[in-house]
Amino acid sequence: MKFQDLVKLYEHKKAKYGVETFKHVSELLKEAKEFHKKDWQKSPTPNKDHEQSWRAFKGKNLEKLVVYIIKDEVENPGLKVVDGNTLERTNSKNLPEELNRVKGNLFIDYGEFGAHLPDVDIIIYNPKNYKVIAVISSKVTLRERIAQTGYWKIKLSQDKITRHIKVFFITPDKTKL
Repeated sequence: MKFQDLVKLYEHKKAKYGVETFKHVSELLKEAKEFHKKDWQKSPTPNKDHEQSWRAFKGKNLEKLVVYIIKDEVENPGLKVVDGNTLERTNSKNLPEELNRVKGNLFIDYGEFGAHLPDVDIIIYNPKNYKVIAVISSKVTLRERIAQTGYWKIKLSQDKITRHIKVFFITPDKTKL
């Protein structure tokens, strides 16, 4: 199973549920797990653990699916989406000017300890002024990173340059709090 297969499943559900499709991502992932298992059985991982293989696949592709789901809605009013890893892993010298400026508008100043980027998965920004509008953490399970997301929300709200940034946490986990 590949990411494009997830997109096909999403589009199939979208034909049924329309704009409410995002509410059915958990259901979509359940279906995808069955397809993934069939593929995995043809070529099992060396440790013979489908659950581990599925968790890796789901974790790697959930963020891509979230971007796929929100991309049109974000881009229609002229905003852009960038993967957090792009800013985090790329040396500023190698980033296009636009993303370098976005990165600069997202830094959190820790004084003598330097400036650091918040650990987020998706960044929504305005390409006209490089202002970061929102950041999203998308995780497979609620327990994975909810506290970290709260921490980054607090840190972003403490600086006049970043306090306007909306912070979202997205998970298909149906755990009740």
